[in-house]
Amino acid sequence: MGIITIVGLGPGDPGDLSRAAWEALTSAPEVWVRTARHPTLSGLPASVKLQSFDDVYETTPDFAQVYGSISERVLELGARPEGVVFAVPGHPLVAERSVQLIRVGAAERGLTLRVIAGLSFIEPTLTALGVDALPGLQIVDGIDVGALHHPNFHADLPALVAQVYSAEIASQVKLTLMNQYPDEHPVQLIHGAGTADVRVESLALYEIDRSPHIAHLTSLYVTPLPRRSSFEALQEIIAHLRAPEGCPWDRKQTHLTLRRHLLEEAHETLHALDLEDVDKMREEFGDLLLQIVLHAQVAIDEGEFTMQDVIAELNAKLIRRHPHVFGDVVAENAEAVVTTWEAVKAAEREAQRATDGQSAADPQAEGLLDSVPPGLPALAQAELYQKRAAKVGFDWPDISGPRAKVSEEIAEIEAEADPDSRGREMGDLLFSVVNWARWLKVDPETALRESNLRFARRFRQVELAAATAGRDLHAMTLAELDALWDEAKRVERGA
Repeated sequence: MGIITIVGLGPGDPGDLSRAAWEALTSAPEVWVRTARHPTLSGLPASVKLQSFDDVYETTPDFAQVYGSISERVLELGARPEGVVFAVPGHPLVAERSVQLIRVGAAERGLTLRVIAGLSFIEPTLTALGVDALPGLQIVDGIDVGALHHPNFHADLPALVAQVYSAEIASQVKLTLMNQYPDEHPVQLIHGAGTADVRVESLALYEIDRSPHIAHLTSLYVTPLPRRSSFEALQEIIAHLRAPEGCPWDRKQTHLTLRRHLLEEAHETLHALDLEDVDKMREEFGDLLLQIVLHAQVAIDEGEFTMQDVIAELNAKLIRRHPHVFGDVVAENAEAVVTTWEAVKAAEREAQRATDGQSAADPQAEGLLDSVPPGLPALAQAELYQKRAAKVGFDWPDISGPRAKVSEEIAEIEAEADPDSRGREMGDLLFSVVNWARWLKVDPETALRESNLRFARRFRQVELAAATAGRDLHAMTLAELDALWDEAKRVERGA
């Protein structure tokens, strides 16, 4: 068998061809090129016989299959005694999908592969921009980025997005980037890097798909965000705080000592959500995230697990529990999604039992309510207990059942004279109210929190009104306080 020689044509200027590339191209009886639309080819001697795969682009409707078809034909040509010389734009191992496929295929078929390097699009792009790659330049493919919903690189470092060769790709890339960058974020389009017609276009992110200059040699340079905002930067700060030269308080923390702070931050986050205060949400989400990353760093320091372990397990769980998104399961509404979710969780529990050598009938196996966190607020815990029990049919047949149970529990409280018994009956009443709320599709925890907020807000208005009138709350009658309360309610409803 012959040899497959892959030659890098460079970015476009014939003068950028390496000596080895020139000799390989000019000495071959024929040269196959991925595309004849490359400026370097015009600088080759007329004696070089060129064959292109442009017909594959024209006859293959699915662009994803183009490189597969080209690589297969190159492998067939390479199997001939004379082999084949295959030339590609730029460097053969930079953003060249066909070469990746050829490398795999050649190894499987026992073919010899020779790669002759070429100048990639990266070097002339950096020259046109006047920037250095060493501060952490990230290089990604525009087709891949456009297919995502969030960028696959972080925003503290610059990124070069290759192959933004059409307005459609630019639009897809723009929408993905806008999940991380502001619409007005400054970026640069680089057209024809490495050619005499190179052009650098500075514009805002939202404008990139409007450029009239986008063509097959267009790339996008994304500048870093002005503030440190990547997850990696946060991990570095927390790791520094926990380091020997870091903060004494952070260094002494353990999973157990941080429990109170995690709970406090969770409740402060809930308060921000109750207020629907966007600025407060942003701050409290950060404080809550701090607790998660700090716990992960404690685990790293103790050799327990890493943040990557946490994220990898979460990613796998999200994909596994959403087969209607990432698999072939159909879920046409939210109810079907919940059914699918519960089926997957049940399968996970069964798999865990098998791993532990247990069966569902094993008295030591995990019960239906065992996974409900014991530290949940009482209302939320009661609701979860009831939902779990309802899944196996332990529930009222209709809403009249829980409504009647509330009345029954009130009567039992009124019939009890013993304080301890009244306490138990009051608990049963609250549990029944939670069950009624569940049937009404009301979140009892949220409903009570909102009632608490309303009470506190209205009572503060009562205090202010009394102070404005020069009255002491302690000296006012209940009727006077009720009047101020009613006025506070009226003002609130009007607002």
